[in-house]
Amino acid sequence: MRSLFRNLGWIFKGVKVYALIGKSGTGKSFRARLVADKYGIPLIVDDGLLIKGEKILAGESAKKETTYLGAVKVALFQKESHRRAVIQALRKEEFNKILILATSKKMADKIARTLDLPPVHKYITIEEVATPEEIEIARHYRRTQGKHVIPVPSLEVKRTYPQILADSLRLIIKRGFGFFKKEQVVEKAVVRPTFAQKGTVTISESALTELILHCLAEYDPDLRLLRAQITTEGGAYHITIYLSVPFGKELASPLHELHRYIITNLERYTGIIVEELHMVVDKITKPVEG
Repeated sequence: MRSLFRNLGWIFKGVKVYALIGKSGTGKSFRARLVADKYGIPLIVDDGLLIKGEKILAGESAKKETTYLGAVKVALFQKESHRRAVIQALRKEEFNKILILATSKKMADKIARTLDLPPVHKYITIEEVATPEEIEIARHYRRTQGKHVIPVPSLEVKRTYPQILADSLRLIIKRGFGFFKKEQVVEKAVVRPTFAQKGTVTISESALTELILHCLAEYDPDLRLLRAQITTEGGAYHITIYLSVPFGKELASPLHELHRYIITNLERYTGIIVEELHMVVDKITKPVEG
């Protein structure tokens, strides 16, 4: 209830949330400042950090984590002290727009809710602000060198995360026309995350299936998992589970509650983003005769 009132507080102040959506490695952080400038957005939320202009206001960088799953949890503000620190910093700022960087709409929505912000007002895809060639270059850069961009100067990153700083990138942005034309130099820090140096941690399909089985057993032992289909896209998981249900069992409300229960627990305990969970009742079992 308190979260709802805080959310309404931002709405009454006219705060609008924008989200830049794109798969990992497509250049979101590289283009974040350009998008922010275009829409007049003073604050950016990127991989666990709250950024204003060339300064990190609060947060923890997901890039410092030693595992990929740890990085996901930081990006989603799953640690309470991390979440509170960013929310407190937001309350001190006078702003009416904020930009969230995320790999999917669901991830952006989740971050907005976690930080007690209003629902996302506008989604902007990376394809709207970068050409296919530019996106492919960004992907190649990520695949071959494992480097990431943070949209603040390298000096700002070096103060807090010197161990991951790899390089800096300076861009010249031209604005206006003719006599009024001006140039602005923007510097971005290039980092090599610890988890990128040591490899990545992933969750296998069998491990996720075991977690789903555990959720079913806890929620309702009468339900049986026949099989699960699990795919990933852009760091998000798409899951379809096929269930066996006893004849005569009420389904409507319990299955909707089970749907939320499985998603909540998978995201809480693994840090993954469940983009879709489809539940299919594939078999009705006959009652056991006495």
